[in-house]
Amino acid sequence: KCAQPKRWKAYDGKITEMDTQYTLRARELFEIYRSISMDDIPNDERIDRLLTLRRTVKEHECKLTQEIVELIDREVDLMLREVKKCNLEGLRKRICTLFLQYVKTPKFNPEVARILKVPTDPLKLYKKVNFCHSCENYLPSTEFPVPANSRTIGRCRLCCKLDNEAQRRETFLKYKLILENLRKSEADYQDNSKIVFLVQLRDLQYMIENIWGCQSALSACSDLYDLVMVRWDKGCEWSPWNTVLLTKDEADAHLKLSNLQEAYEAAFIHRIKRKHIRAENYFAQIPVMMTFLHRSDNQANAN
Repeated sequence: KCAQPKRWKAYDGKITEMDTQYTLRARELFEIYRSISMDDIPNDERIDRLLTLRRTVKEHECKLTQEIVELIDREVDLMLREVKKCNLEGLRKRICTLFLQYVKTPKFNPEVARILKVPTDPLKLYKKVNFCHSCENYLPSTEFPVPANSRTIGRCRLCCKLDNEAQRRETFLKYKLILENLRKSEADYQDNSKIVFLVQLRDLQYMIENIWGCQSALSACSDLYDLVMVRWDKGCEWSPWNTVLLTKDEADAHLKLSNLQEAYEAAFIHRIKRKHIRAENYFAQIPVMMTFLHRSDNQANAN
């Protein structure tokens, strides 16, 4: 792979190839490795190839190259003494193995750094490897997406991707339409309503699903595309504790009422008030809503 030239496809579809100094170096090492790996060649030719290998590795002085040179000298000496080939097999395999290690070193073969995935120096791995508690694998630090405000290493990218694919997808279009209609109707009152613009989509979804049961308070209609949220008492600002979920026709009729106590039965009003209390308990956990809750309580006491 290192010895292959660089290839790219031109706009006319032709393949262009180019050799660099690194690919030429890799090709030279490849030819040397292939030559010393051959069997059944004359001793003179074998000695010439070993001397070529010796000159190549002598370009760099290190423990690895010194060991290769020592093994080459030993094999040449044994060949001159006419030692049988079967007795030299272990020595020749050792020379090939060490030279292959030489080829895999980016210092001697720069092109190999593009292919090697694991650094040759194990010390480089110690501070760059993290443990994923989800898949229980040790992975490079680049495989962990770490937010700027995070203090710990979470799951790896693959586990995050799998979790994202496994999550149940929910559509918020129905709730978004209800919230848009609610804000539009509150803006038409022109009484400086604020709470409706503080409520987020998740909050509205919680109210509809957990407090109102995804159905109209009057007819129990469960078609969310036909449901709207309106003020329970149209004289007060809309809030989670002053709202009711109805169909569009029911909402139009509800907003025309002047006295709720006379229009609805006491049991129905009591049921709506209980839903308002549940909404108050939920939104009391949100600091921004606390001021509006206190203001509503003071207004109720004054009334």
